[in-house]
Amino acid sequence: MENSFFKPWQILTLGIFIGLLAAGFILLVSAPPRAQTIILLPTKTPRPWVIHLTGAVATPGVYEIAPESRLRDVIALAGGALPEADLEAVNLAARLGDGAKVHIPFQGETPLAPLFENPTLPESPKETSGINVNLIDINHASAEQLEALPGIGKTRADAIVEYRQSHGNFDTIEQIQNVPGIGPAIFEQIRGLIMVTP
Repeated sequence: MENSFFKPWQILTLGIFIGLLAAGFILLVSAPPRAQTIILLPTKTPRPWVIHLTGAVATPGVYEIAPESRLRDVIALAGGALPEADLEAVNLAARLGDGAKVHIPFQGETPLAPLFENPTLPESPKETSGINVNLIDINHASAEQLEALPGIGKTRADAIVEYRQSHGNFDTIEQIQNVPGIGPAIFEQIRGLIMVTP
């Protein structure tokens, strides 16, 4: 009677089976991860805005800019403002709109036309009623809309809103000169860009 629990052929078979299992495990662990199919959906790229820039810039012309750009961005595309540019007469942070024409005045230049033609203004449904798209209604415009005017920064825009709240609506555009900080020089820059409605 044999004392061995397993017969030699059984030990050999078991050894081969364990070896195959070990080899399979090693292959499984060392195999590179399976490639996954990634589907890329097309994204809609917004069309650039086209701006016509004239006046005291290095290269006046028509430029394409990203939507929601500011005036300073298109001036940079045009090679920057000339040393004789009157940058105090414009709001460099003003939002532009597609198809806008912007004129950067030279120092001492009296603008014959509005510096901005057809500016894009942030509007809410309340503010659109009675407002001409090309003019800012100083009786109903928000401080942010007023900042789009040349020479009117945040401080003057806030002053206009405060004046309107304490004195009531303007009867004429000339009355905006009653607001502290807005004199005849600034009024001449904005007179073609503003209007009043009841």
